[in-house]
Amino acid sequence: MEKLTAQNLVAFINQLPKQNSFQYLNPRNKGLIQVDLIDLPEGPIRIKRCDPSKGESFKNKKAIPISSKMLWRLANAINANQPLNVDRILGASYNTRSVLESLLAHTPQFYYCYPGRIESTNTNNSIKKGHKHLMWCPENPHKIGVVKEIKTDIVISEVPTVDAFYDSLVFPSEMNINDLDIDIKRRHSQIQVALYSIGKQLGFRTWIAQNDKGILYKNKKLGESEGVIVKIDDEVLIKSHKDAIKAALLIDCIWFKNGRLMPAVMEIEHTTGVTSGLTRMKNFYDRFPPFPTRYVIVAPDEDRNKVVQEANKPQFADIKTKFFPYSAVEELYALCEKRKIKGVTEDFLDCYMETIVN
Repeated sequence: MEKLTAQNLVAFINQLPKQNSFQYLNPRNKGLIQVDLIDLPEGPIRIKRCDPSKGESFKNKKAIPISSKMLWRLANAINANQPLNVDRILGASYNTRSVLESLLAHTPQFYYCYPGRIESTNTNNSIKKGHKHLMWCPENPHKIGVVKEIKTDIVISEVPTVDAFYDSLVFPSEMNINDLDIDIKRRHSQIQVALYSIGKQLGFRTWIAQNDKGILYKNKKLGESEGVIVKIDDEVLIKSHKDAIKAALLIDCIWFKNGRLMPAVMEIEHTTGVTSGLTRMKNFYDRFPPFPTRYVIVAPDEDRNKVVQEANKPQFADIKTKFFPYSAVEELYALCEKRKIKGVTEDFLDCYMETIVN
């Protein structure tokens, strides 16, 4: 299993005996947790909690939800055999984060651990005892219903990972956004800018959908930015294929390189529809001679299952869709912005894109 989903976390917790109560991982917390109801496949999970030391019981307690959004947020941060600080991932936004952490620790594939912590003082680094973390160990399950510590030699830095920062975006007055929530449109455009920036750093020329070229980015139209293709029919690789040119006009992003390569054809799907993006890419695929490239759906991490389901339908099988989650886009974007990476081949992209169709 390469990556966990909210459905996986729900399935793990659903295996716990419903009549049992579970302790918190923090021994100072004397409360108990009980799973009340689980909505399959991806939550919410409703739990009850009480503190017997204060004379409380589950009987008079109200069920509290662990939301699907919370489950997805945590699932997206989990990597096999890597320590995970649940408090850092979920922060103060969720008052049931310690409940979720504790329930997962009672499932067979999760352990708790104390990785070392790098402490930097001026120019000196030292390793201190770390804080409690969860660790997903899918190949080393323990007995269900108990918690187990796993020893690890991993040392982590307390310095937060890089974040993705976007310059302000201004939409042209002629762009019709009345039927599309402004925040959705902004997020779509942020990812579009990130893809353009990644492509520019990797030495690609980028086609931006014709109707998005007017977005103002860094005080100029995106279509006028360095490395953005002004007219798709001027691109050497495609100029002799008129039907393919027409099909490409509204595709969100296409990367070209050296007049000979086309590293990726990408559709950003921030709203509920995945089929529209797949259809546009398939339309282009059918009108362009067979050529080695990547057909990619770029979407929020939590939409992975939807993308997998739609991309595997028979009508889209030919394009062998890849999934480029927002988190991976922003990780690569931040890396390009901070480190100005260069000298890597286009195969480097496959480290960030998941093959979801065989």
